[in-house]
Amino acid sequence: MALTSNKVPSLRLIPTTGKLLNPSKSLSLASYHHPLPRVSLSLSSAASLKLTTSRKVVAMAVEGSRDLEMSNLTALSPLDGRYWGKVKDLASSMSEFGLIYFRVLVEIKWLIKLSKIPEVSEVPSFSKEAEVYLQGIIDGFSVDDALEVKKIERVTNHDVKAVEYFLKQKCESHPEIAKVLEFFHFACTSEDINNLSHGLMLQEALSSVILPAMDDLIKSISLMAKEFAYVPMLSRTHGQPASPTTLGKEMAIFAVRLSEERRYLSETKIKGKFAGAVGNYNAHISAYPNIDWPHVAEEFVTSLGLTFNPYVTQIEPHDYMARLFNTISQFNNILIDFDRDIWSYISLGYFKQITKAGEIGSSTMPHKVNPIDFDNSEGNLGKANAELIFLSMKLPVSRMQRDLTDSTVLRNMGGALGHSLLAYKSAIQGIRKLQINEGYEEIWSSGAV
Repeated sequence: MALTSNKVPSLRLIPTTGKLLNPSKSLSLASYHHPLPRVSLSLSSAASLKLTTSRKVVAMAVEGSRDLEMSNLTALSPLDGRYWGKVKDLASSMSEFGLIYFRVLVEIKWLIKLSKIPEVSEVPSFSKEAEVYLQGIIDGFSVDDALEVKKIERVTNHDVKAVEYFLKQKCESHPEIAKVLEFFHFACTSEDINNLSHGLMLQEALSSVILPAMDDLIKSISLMAKEFAYVPMLSRTHGQPASPTTLGKEMAIFAVRLSEERRYLSETKIKGKFAGAVGNYNAHISAYPNIDWPHVAEEFVTSLGLTFNPYVTQIEPHDYMARLFNTISQFNNILIDFDRDIWSYISLGYFKQITKAGEIGSSTMPHKVNPIDFDNSEGNLGKANAELIFLSMKLPVSRMQRDLTDSTVLRNMGGALGHSLLAYKSAIQGIRKLQINEGYEEIWSSGAV
């Protein structure tokens, strides 16, 4: 799925016609042989499944201004409080609601798949009306439905089993589906459902939120590179004045570095398994020994837009997740480098910052405008990377055929992505406030810096 966008963020940057120290030298972007990166990259896997209920989640969260204000005050995480408005787009996929939704989707799609296997005679091929009914449960899945699942879970003390019971309740009134209720979750271990759900959650979050935010950021920096292609700047090595460069060239470096990591991320294959309790299709073969279950599993996993992993234990080993989180961490690390450089350029007087009427730049010094957006971005990137690195190191390690430590850890993916998203938006907001300090050439040429 192409992630192109015609919307280019508006940058409040004043064009400057500074002269190059030597226009014949390739300091400017205009004389580069390598073009700036384009950000119209695509995911390697099939287009991700879109949540039809995401608006309901957001609408519920912002239903009343007072309720929202109270939740902001009492939230344990600032992502669910102070910063909710900037990260709420992740809620429909990376929340508990998103996990339950995708579990429902996987369970229903598996029952439909069984109905299409002739050898599974106990589950006859569904009529068109029955398939529409089942699809309707997915398309119409609501917050009330998710709450019902949680209510069942309070009795079962098992989150995946609660989804199975929920679906049986929803379908017991349908005469055709009621006959095959016990084939919900057939031959599945909970991790068969969970690993596909987590994969779909990540795919949805990346394609709909994270990659577009990365694209917006790269576009913003690329525009800076073009805008300031001929703006001379004294470079600094070891913190001291060095040889001349151009501001545009320095920005182009960051645009290219970030674009490369974004491409690596988009090429990461999100994998899934569906091989039963220890990865050997034991229950499947016991019930229907003449069916090619590895082939059926591969068809099913790929039909969801994921890449099939045939070599597994009870769990998909999460190596792709480690690769994915490491790539995001590296993207974030490059952005930290950008944030610190821009912070320093502001400190040196290369940039000024535009504030809106009523905004306070400093609580006690009215002549100052603190670079808070880049501070915020850097801080959240550090928090995100701490979580991303932990996820990438922990998730591939599981005792023998599995332990349960990954289950609770996987529930924290949204936090790592949320802090990353917040950082990207803060950096973009900071860029929009930047204005070239037209007097800075005199500042550094005089040796003041």
